[in-house]
Amino acid sequence: MKGPRRIACLSAETVDTLYRLGAQDRIVGVTGFARQPPEARRDKPRLGGFTSADVAQVARLEPDLVLCYSDMQAELAAQLARAGLAVHLFNQRDIAGILAMIELLGAMVDETARAAELVARLQAGMDEVAAQAATLPRRPRVYFELWDAPLMCAPRWVSELIALAGGEDCFAELSHHAAGRDRVIADPQEVVRRAPELIFASGCNQRFTLESLAERPGWDGIPAVVNGEVHGLPAPTLLQPGPTVLDEGLRALTQHIQKVDNQ
Repeated sequence: MKGPRRIACLSAETVDTLYRLGAQDRIVGVTGFARQPPEARRDKPRLGGFTSADVAQVARLEPDLVLCYSDMQAELAAQLARAGLAVHLFNQRDIAGILAMIELLGAMVDETARAAELVARLQAGMDEVAAQAATLPRRPRVYFELWDAPLMCAPRWVSELIALAGGEDCFAELSHHAAGRDRVIADPQEVVRRAPELIFASGCNQRFTLESLAERPGWDGIPAVVNGEVHGLPAPTLLQPGPTVLDEGLRALTQHIQKVDNQ
């Protein structure tokens, strides 16, 4: 066996990817947010939250590689490094970055061919959805709400998936910002002005319902609210930038977006 043999995954998308590459036996612990595949939570020790993993607990597992994600885990990664552990921090923010992460992780665990096959399957699925979207008569306006206090819109990969599915992200220009604070919509009335026909939220927003949106000043006249096109999606489906967002997440968006287009 080449590459690391004892991997601690402190980000959910690396768990998802390693299972899909057939390298799950190398995983010695997972983040508490791991949901894909379901057996990961059943079979692997949990190592705490996304930013609150216990460094001592991780070290006791004697991993030869710890996988982290994004600036939000930068301090945690530094603590792990100071504890003498080997750490790799991924930072994919768009579809191309997700595919590159899969390829790099495949190389790390000597599963380059399987990683290439996985990337090819995911790309073929995305190409098929994009071809379907190209035949639609119009692109419905979509607002994706990541959080409600303050209002925060979609990260880049979600915005790209909305476009692939045939929609038009109402705040696509903000999605290019990596940090959530830079994707804040300062004026909630700007959502009203952009008149989305579909509204999605995923995971982080626990108060997201059709009724709660209709109570926001002026929002009861938004087309998506008027027509009941307000949909909550599970966080692992769209907010953990790994393989699942490119197949299950894209399918979930496509189901709703292309239905609106065909009305």
